[in-house]
Amino acid sequence: MSWRRLLFRWLYRTGRTPWDTNVTPPEVVDLIEGREALVVGRALDLGCGTGTNVRYLAEHGWDATGVDAEPLAVERAEEKIHDTANARVLLGDVTRLSSLDVPGPFDLVLDIGCFHGIEPSRRDAYASGVADRTRPGAALFVFAFGAGTGFLSVGISGSEIAHRFEPWFRPVGRIPGKQPPGAAWFRLERLEVSS
Repeated sequence: MSWRRLLFRWLYRTGRTPWDTNVTPPEVVDLIEGREALVVGRALDLGCGTGTNVRYLAEHGWDATGVDAEPLAVERAEEKIHDTANARVLLGDVTRLSSLDVPGPFDLVLDIGCFHGIEPSRRDAYASGVADRTRPGAALFVFAFGAGTGFLSVGISGSEIAHRFEPWFRPVGRIPGKQPPGAAWFRLERLEVSS
């Protein structure tokens, strides 16, 4: 098990999870309910934590699946969504989606702070797994710390986001994040190319 997974396990067990606010970010709310809201479909939340956004998506008509590698987070997510139709969570590695029961195609892949924490050597596996499970026109919406910022210097640049998801996705938008400095929301669109 990687040091990152051990760290997250420890953080969940000790209740030191400042990212787990139980509130869906306004950027996601705008994507789902705003003036140019996405058409309801199937959503995959990678690094779903305790399931706040899986529940939110399902409550807004989406067929929502979440994946997280931390057993305690998944246990809490299952409790949170137990009475929510069209919502489920799975314990698993987001860089090994082919080993999980997450058949595509999905219309939306949401990632709030997962991709930037993945070891660089495993990011291509994540990107190809997402590409294999999305349809042309699907949205990939990623919140990430800027490169070299944040907790333990995890982060990623906008150019790496674009590069890692080529040739399957093209960047279509970026919203500056509020914290930490350099963080941003990246929106990408799935192109009509084979995986």
